[in-house]
Amino acid sequence: MKAIWHDQIIAEAAKDELIYIEGNWYFPPASVKKDYLTKSPTPYTCPWKGVCQYFNVGKDGKTSQDNAWSYPEPKPSAIDTVNKDFSNYVAFWRDVTVVD
Repeated sequence: MKAIWHDQIIAEAAKDELIYIEGNWYFPPASVKKDYLTKSPTPYTCPWKGVCQYFNVGKDGKTSQDNAWSYPEPKPSAIDTVNKDFSNYVAFWRDVTVVD
């Protein structure tokens, strides 16, 4: 699967390496081009997953605010619910398109 932002592939991995949580595909950390992500100061804590880290997606002067996120240290109960450790996996939305 691929995450595409402004015609650029910013993440790519086999579907069986991704984790599907609440309608979003989470990409393994190694599959994401980190030079497209900048940590955002936007705060959010999911009641069941824990503290979220948002990222702005961008490069070469274009930026999409808070269009990616991850959970650096998800709650142990969330890992149990998902049946896989999704620490630092990255999900995308809005103007990032995820395709098979």
